[in-house]
Amino acid sequence: MFNPSKDDVRRFFCDAWRKHRSGAVLSPLEAVALDWMRRHPEYQHEFEDVEAALTREYSVAEGRVNPFLHMSMHLAIAEQVSIDQPPGVRNVFNTLAARGDEHAAVHQMMECLGEVVWSAQRAGEAIPADQMTARYLECLRRRASGL
Repeated sequence: MFNPSKDDVRRFFCDAWRKHRSGAVLSPLEAVALDWMRRHPEYQHEFEDVEAALTREYSVAEGRVNPFLHMSMHLAIAEQVSIDQPPGVRNVFNTLAARGDEHAAVHQMMECLGEVVWSAQRAGEAIPADQMTARYLECLRRRASGL
């Protein structure tokens, strides 16, 4: 199972950005990442300097969004939708995207993913994967139904 460290994730995005800027060939995963990075010009400066990226801290209390976490969530949801895992996630995405904006649809899905992960962390105990998945899908379906 792929379990990168915080530094690995930051290096991945910075390397993909560097390759893009230099015209180098990207791996398929880097190409997907680049697509999302290009849709977020507000974060692009964060990918310029890998050494600075490795030491930078992002505090929610200070109102700072972690662009590396944000891009990672984009990749996670893109993968979920591409393989329809958990089952039904693609249908939810299609329903949300049919409202006119695929990027906004992914951001709504991110809200659910973040909510489930945050609540699990706040609980301070391991929550079985099937319960996490059920909570995630329930949140997604609520958003898709407009509730």
